[in-house]
Amino acid sequence: MTAESKAAVRSVKIPAGRVELAGDLVVPAGASALVIFAHGSGSSRFSPRNRFVAGVLNQAGFATLLFDLLTPAEEDLDRASGRYRFDIPLLAARLEAATLWARQEPGLADLKFGYFGASTGAAAALIAAANRPEEVGAIVSRGGRPDLAAEYLDRVRAPTLLIVGGNDPIVLELNRQALRRFRCEARLEVVPGAGHLFEEPGALERVAELARDWFKTHLLGAEDRAG
Repeated sequence: MTAESKAAVRSVKIPAGRVELAGDLVVPAGASALVIFAHGSGSSRFSPRNRFVAGVLNQAGFATLLFDLLTPAEEDLDRASGRYRFDIPLLAARLEAATLWARQEPGLADLKFGYFGASTGAAAALIAAANRPEEVGAIVSRGGRPDLAAEYLDRVRAPTLLIVGGNDPIVLELNRQALRRFRCEARLEVVPGAGHLFEEPGALERVAELARDWFKTHLLGAEDRAG
């Protein structure tokens, strides 16, 4: 599992209310779209699965922002108590803060924005997209929990791709139920033989391909897709 970008990684600090969140930003030359990642519970911007997908997107010309939804102190508390991992409104608010930061950042302000959410981070992405319909042009969920954003699903306007492993039956059923609640373009893709973490050979590569193609279709113009 190796997908690396030649573009340099820039460490950034994202203001979110009273806290600052650490992030890693990659902007390939000529990028016209930015994908902001929302990691799942117990993870961070260093998620190897998200970083792999980000590398594939970077190679395809997308800028990417991976950032921590929690501060180090909050992560410590969450590991001990689970206090924050299902606080989806908080996580969504942090994602909205990152979106606002990116919209004001030189070199990013004019880009089209998409979200890639994993597990609980997918619920945060759906809520943030529902709250900011003019900002978000496409969403991809990997092993996501859209049920945790159920009351927001009919407000999502961004085309949404739900990717679930075929050997992840509970999450698969939750995604099937959620699919019926969307009022925007939405699709469910099942990766045969994959579990919740997509650790099986070729599974994460398939996720990255699906995400890349979805973002190409919905974030890039015809000229960019042809390139």
